[in-house]
Amino acid sequence: MSIALRYLATEIYRASAIVLLALMGLFTFFNLIDELDRLSATFTVANLLYLEALSLPTQLYELLPIGLLIGSILALAGLAQRNELVILRVSGISGMRLLLMLWAITIPLMLMAMLLSEYIAPRTEIQANEASLEIIGRAGGGRLSSGYWFREKGQDGTIRIINIKHLQSQGQVQNITVYLLDKQLNLKSMTEAKSGVLKDEELRLDESVVTNIHSDAVRFLETATAPQEPLVKVDTVQSTVLDTTLNSERLLARILTPERMAATDLLDYINYLEENQLQTTRQVVALWRKFAYPFSLLVMITIAAPISFMQTRRGGAGSKIFLGIVVGVGFFMLNQLTLNLGMLSQWSPWVTALLPNLSMLIIAFIALLILENRNRRFLRTRRPN
Repeated sequence: MSIALRYLATEIYRASAIVLLALMGLFTFFNLIDELDRLSATFTVANLLYLEALSLPTQLYELLPIGLLIGSILALAGLAQRNELVILRVSGISGMRLLLMLWAITIPLMLMAMLLSEYIAPRTEIQANEASLEIIGRAGGGRLSSGYWFREKGQDGTIRIINIKHLQSQGQVQNITVYLLDKQLNLKSMTEAKSGVLKDEELRLDESVVTNIHSDAVRFLETATAPQEPLVKVDTVQSTVLDTTLNSERLLARILTPERMAATDLLDYINYLEENQLQTTRQVVALWRKFAYPFSLLVMITIAAPISFMQTRRGGAGSKIFLGIVVGVGFFMLNQLTLNLGMLSQWSPWVTALLPNLSMLIIAFIALLILENRNRRFLRTRRPN
């Protein structure tokens, strides 16, 4: 049994590695072609290759499930064509037992996926965004046309809203506007600065313009009375330091897609959003999906089992690989559809994250049981009386 397990593992690992290399090479080539028109004196070919190299772990993270699916189908279909699967079945290994062997083969890949998901991909993604900010001056993420927005709640009940137009590497920020609201959501002050830096939960602003509004301005306006002091006072401050709950990690978390963040950083960002009474549904769903990501590899190899166990006369390895690609694309579309429906319909986060995996796992189990029962009936009919 151990010899058969090692042999299956070698074949599946080899085929999956070849498929992943081919897919990553193909996607990298298309990305390079797509980015060539952005080349300039400040954005050279070396910069482009550096950014693409930093994106490789993220590509591997995204392509690993479908690479395992196609690689497993390719390896198992080859074994079926060489009648090696038949030898395993004749030796007393049932279809369900063979599936358990495939699951055992997937465990090292699940550990690798967890390492990739929690350590390698998030760090290279952060480094890629910092490099993009430094080279190009911008990065992807949740940026509106007006910039990035953050909301904080003070201990005295005040609310601070921070707008940052441009983010740079190492916590550098540009074109910052800070709005301070009182408990009744009336504007107390507005601070504007062209540059600043966020470090150690402090926002340092250079040459800021502070606009202070009189605390009774609303009452004066409502009663149409003239105050003895001006309602608005504008001061120019050489350096302003604001205590904030933001840090460089949370600043970058605003740029990163939630699924590409490490679970620990995602938990920290969720706590930050909850403390400031902001919506956390997207981040909580992403956290559940990260927990479900390693188990999606089990789902992929479970799907590969019934496709590969089909009789060769009903189609060669090419048709099985094509069917595997269709199923993989269907799984990806189901995953995205469930995410969008879950967000719109406000499903429970665990339902949104686990429903595609559970649905495909049940379908694969049913298909495997149908094939197993068909093989048993075939063997009974061929058995001599």
